[in-house]
Amino acid sequence: MNFATWPALLVVDVEGNGTNPPDLVEVAALPIRDGRPDKSTAGWWLTRPNRPVTPFATQVHGLTNADLADKPVWADVAGQVQSFLGGAWICAHNAHTDYRVLSAHLPGWEPAGVMDTLRLAKDVFPELGKYSLDKLIEHAQPDLTEAPGARHRATFDAYATAQLLIAMAPRYDTWDQLVAAAVPPGLPGAPEPEKDPTLW
Repeated sequence: MNFATWPALLVVDVEGNGTNPPDLVEVAALPIRDGRPDKSTAGWWLTRPNRPVTPFATQVHGLTNADLADKPVWADVAGQVQSFLGGAWICAHNAHTDYRVLSAHLPGWEPAGVMDTLRLAKDVFPELGKYSLDKLIEHAQPDLTEAPGARHRATFDAYATAQLLIAMAPRYDTWDQLVAAAVPPGLPGAPEPEKDPTLW
């Protein structure tokens, strides 16, 4: 796997306020350059949700309403986030969720493609049975010594997901093979199913 041939790719993670549908409270976008996560050019935003953070959500990611009280509302940072993401590929763990939430918050945004490390891990580690981020960290033991923040914060989870992607990618010879294994059907970048040849 030649990382130098990869298109622009950002590993993303979002945290919400616990409502359904969620308001965003944290977004991280971490570029992968030359096979490494590039923290020096990463994007990170904390925002004050329209509705209060639920106690359960605070229990998960640790962000309280007090923590977010002086942060900008989503409308004030949405343009920055959309500009940062641009039309690059994105990757996330259980990517349907992050893609759906970001799309709802960024009308008109469309990534080049959406990779899912959960889907990829099922192909790379078929014997595991469970594919949570914690389980994959335990199994693959990526280097997280430089991961910012703590587990369940967007910056940490994006970094961990990036390291897992980098660890699993060499199982594939080409970018196209990686895409075929990692992009869920129906999401941007999914390979077109081969059409049956017809007589006409």
